[in-house]
Amino acid sequence: MNGMRSKWMGVWLLAGLAVPTTLLAATMEVRQDNRTGQYIISEGGQPVLRYNYQTNEPGSLLARVQPGNLKYARARSDYVHPLYGLNGEELTLDWPVDHPHHRGIYWAWPEVDYHGERGDLHALQRVFARPTGHCTWQDGPELARIEAENFWLWEDREPIVREVAVIRAWRADATGRFIDLEFHFTALKDDVALARRETDKYGGLNIRLAAVDGQEIHSQTDSPGAVPRRAWAEVSGTFSGAKEITGLAVLQAPGNPDYPGDWIKYPELNWLQPTFPASGTRWGLKKDRPLVLRFRLWIHSGRAGDAKLNECWTRYVNSR
Repeated sequence: MNGMRSKWMGVWLLAGLAVPTTLLAATMEVRQDNRTGQYIISEGGQPVLRYNYQTNEPGSLLARVQPGNLKYARARSDYVHPLYGLNGEELTLDWPVDHPHHRGIYWAWPEVDYHGERGDLHALQRVFARPTGHCTWQDGPELARIEAENFWLWEDREPIVREVAVIRAWRADATGRFIDLEFHFTALKDDVALARRETDKYGGLNIRLAAVDGQEIHSQTDSPGAVPRRAWAEVSGTFSGAKEITGLAVLQAPGNPDYPGDWIKYPELNWLQPTFPASGTRWGLKKDRPLVLRFRLWIHSGRAGDAKLNECWTRYVNSR
């Protein structure tokens, strides 16, 4: 694996800026777990998230899965879990026995077509995202960044899609913490297409959260013709290990194809997602033009309310 440490601190010094030494510390850090091969982003020693780059096996979980669900308890890679709240509480869930293919925050489609056959990247059937070993990372005073390459392997053997996932985690401030997700998908073979389940249900950026007391899910998509046309959603409640309400907002970037994606919510599963592609369609991947999808997560205290969420979406769009 390739690692790359940030050069920002040296740039600041060469520019002759009078910046206190304490501000030059790499507050946001990335480290690779030598035992598991996964990447952990932390701030000041406190974990922010773990990106599971290497393949995780179900192990002892198999004994707790009902026979009818065993086919979904498959080895998986390329997802975020845990995602932590501002007070260290785990916000996401991996390996739930009711849906053992659910895996924190992951980007996957239940219908991946290749040469007239269908696989399920979401439920881990026939097609799987696997690490290529090309992963770089940066530390910094304001943000930590991971960029990882994966191949989608048909029948876990034949590469059909090259994926590059970029995760940027920003230092927390008075408003909370931002995490930016960016995905590039490029076909390696002809006749690869993506769709939601039955083309109108779930698929895209999937978010399976941990159990949360007092859960509320709230979303907004402005009407066609609105300027700007905002699309955001928030899940809030009290997660295990926390004494106060935490909110997790998901913001869609207006540059995404088929923007805005529909919001799919399954409150009984603590599930929320912005979908892609548009309902009733399939998206053919190209060899010469990557599909690029971008989102921002906002972790904050309490329930933000519409005004703050609108402001947060505007800040995201204007920062790009």
